Amino acid sequence: MRYYLDTNMLIFILSGNNDNIEIKVRDILYDFSNILYASSIAVNELILLYKIGKIKLLTCNSVQEIVDKIEKAGIEIKYYGRHHISQYVNLELSEGHKDVNDHVIIAQAISDKIPLISSDIEFKNYVQQGLNFVFNKR
Repeated sequence: MRYYLDTNMLIFILSGNNDNIEIKVRDILYDFSNILYASSIAVNELILLYKIGKIKLLTCNSVQEIVDKIEKAGIEIKYYGRHHISQYVNLELSEGHKDVNDHVIIAQAISDKIPLISSDIEFKNYVQQGLNFVFNKR
């Protein structure tokens, strides 16, 4: 099966902190028959958080190392494209949820019909619009 990983999941994986990944999600991540994807938007968000010092990744000493480690972990970066924009345009925003990166990642997952794994409970509000959401309870 294929899965998109939200930014918070990328942080947990790159930091090597399995304490923040619940067992059912670990089973998905370590089942090598599954294909893991990260939206280019999630990767951009991760890089920004690293650059501004909001997150520390002890295993990464540079932005390039972040990208290398994502790929080395077997996570394919899927680029946000024109065909995702129509889903984004039609996405009805959940009240109070104003994170544009989240909206774009959600629209990409809906458009590609790929489940999205995240620890962000706000994502459940998009299930009725077609998001196949796997919640990672920390």
